[in-house]
Amino acid sequence: MSFTSIYRHGFARVAACTTRCTPADPAANAAAILEAARACHDKSVAVALFPELALSGYAIDDLLMQDPLIDAVEQAILDLVQASAGLMPLLLVGAPLLYDGRLYNTAVAIHRGELLGVVPKQHLPNYREFYERRQFASGTGTDGGTIRIGDLTAPFGPDLLFSAEDQPGLVVHAEICEDLWVPAPPSTMAALAGATVLANLSASNITIGKSDTRRLLAKSQSARCLAAYLYSSAGTGESTTDLAWDGQTSIFENGEMLAETDRFPDGAQMAVADVDLDLLRQERLRQGTFDDNRRLHGSAAGGFRTVAFRLDATEEDVGLLRVVPRLPFVPASTERLEQDCYEAYNIQVAGLVQRLRATGIGKLVIGVSGGLDSTHALIVAARAMDRLGLPRSGILAYTMPGFGTSEGTKSNAWRLMTALGVTAQELDIRPAANQMLKDMDHPFARGEAVYDITFENVQAGLRTDYLFRLANHHNGIVLGTGDLSELALGWCTYGVGDQMSHYNVNAGVPKTLIQHLIRWVGRTGQFQQEVSETLDAILKTEISPELVPAGSDKALQSSESVVGPYDLQDFNLFYVLRYGFRPSKIAFLARHAWADVEKGDWPEGYPLEKRRAYSPAEIRDWLRVFLRRFFGFSQFKRSAMPNGPKVTAGGSLSPRGDWRAPSDGNARIWLEELEREVPAE
Repeated sequence: MSFTSIYRHGFARVAACTTRCTPADPAANAAAILEAARACHDKSVAVALFPELALSGYAIDDLLMQDPLIDAVEQAILDLVQASAGLMPLLLVGAPLLYDGRLYNTAVAIHRGELLGVVPKQHLPNYREFYERRQFASGTGTDGGTIRIGDLTAPFGPDLLFSAEDQPGLVVHAEICEDLWVPAPPSTMAALAGATVLANLSASNITIGKSDTRRLLAKSQSARCLAAYLYSSAGTGESTTDLAWDGQTSIFENGEMLAETDRFPDGAQMAVADVDLDLLRQERLRQGTFDDNRRLHGSAAGGFRTVAFRLDATEEDVGLLRVVPRLPFVPASTERLEQDCYEAYNIQVAGLVQRLRATGIGKLVIGVSGGLDSTHALIVAARAMDRLGLPRSGILAYTMPGFGTSEGTKSNAWRLMTALGVTAQELDIRPAANQMLKDMDHPFARGEAVYDITFENVQAGLRTDYLFRLANHHNGIVLGTGDLSELALGWCTYGVGDQMSHYNVNAGVPKTLIQHLIRWVGRTGQFQQEVSETLDAILKTEISPELVPAGSDKALQSSESVVGPYDLQDFNLFYVLRYGFRPSKIAFLARHAWADVEKGDWPEGYPLEKRRAYSPAEIRDWLRVFLRRFFGFSQFKRSAMPNGPKVTAGGSLSPRGDWRAPSDGNARIWLEELEREVPAE
């Protein structure tokens, strides 16, 4: 398959369709369904869902039991089977069918000229406006059956799963309307049995507020079952003798809405989205209680029959019909970003408050560089002291200029410390660093411009050494400032640098989110105006360790020129840490997220001048850097990291929490997969 094909990367395109209904006219309804099925084929859809009793119409009452209608439905099914021979989608079509002397409300599965199976509705509503038991029998107890329609025979029963042999992870289950509204929907057992795409054929009539209930049920079922959930309800053309219909269709995946159509359509319409089967598999793999629950309900979950089919999906690029956030740790939605920043900041503050209470220590020692990480740690510390009713003067903040410190960052550090009212001091590390370099016989001590890793780490180590001894001297604890992104990339100095502290409030926060947290703190007036203005100035500063003197062009040392753009590396980190995806899939997703500056939403407040796109070659090259650093040599730093709270659902790198890995691992298989599967352009 082409690298750009979604079907190469574990996706399946699905559609929830509603068509114009002609009551009691199966031929007309079959024609409408076939037209929609052909449109789905043209869109490279793998699974196409249609409403409950779509072939007959739902609201036709006792006409359902008339022989001419029953005969016409069977003929319509035969016609659909024949017409589907050249179509890619698995069709799930609602129809009333005779089986063993009773009429059943069923979902008929059709694919490429074959009748794959028939699934009967189990829970028949017979309350308020519903009267289904008058016409239908429940499908409960029909497991293991076989139905004959014309010259075709197929499995019949609620125990059917439809599995694509050539598309790993695509396992489909159908249930019908009320089946979702009961405490234990059939789809729950189907998910435990391996179904990943759960489909609901519905003819739910509309009343005020009912659409929200449907949405809640489908969304929660997708989250609980770690599955995709497709919902399609009857719409235009259904009889309105006593009821009305809104044609609601929607697609959910693991608790998130992927697509939804407008309600009350004038004609046919469909919601289409690309479901990530790899994501669902990885979620189930990680959440061991999912399989525990399967074993608890083993007899029910183990009784399903699997009907295999070959999807024969297109191998070409058909685009990607889902939003891939550029910044998975930072939502583009203004409302969600506001909530995430509020929660993240308060998680950090609460963690520090508890640590100070537990230790009985009322002083914090922190190094403040004027960069993003130490700035954010300081404003977390200030709020923690406020919560504890302790004076901010108990925060002993030190700016410690070295050989590469710029006047701008040093000035910002002083402005921030002064505005917050902490105990601010300056401790120049250059004399001690010169002495250490001289003792080591380093070339720099002889006047040579050698700025190697030793030169850098002498400064980083001295800063931490001073902070720890100052904490001893003042009976305080050292507050760490290093963030999640730096830990992932190993961009921190082990033991005697920003990797080490007594407690690190930033350890669970990626660099991309820290920028928005600082922006949020300033914008929402958590502190006085002077603090907000200083925070804004710090946000505009180049990300730099400032360990090497600026060159003749006055350019500062740049972290991102070495480890890569944090926007892109946080993207890579999210999909490695949260889902364990292959490098090729991460590169595929990155192409869709980062190909075009104008495509997709940016988080509120993201500077216009920093918005950029990345070429396939850049994505591949920086992913290689990430894999080499993350898997190849930096785990030993994470294995010894200090305490700090987990903040994002994307995960943390604590060896006591989300991420446990050997310190002597290697990156070979990840790099080989990248080189083998990802084209340079």
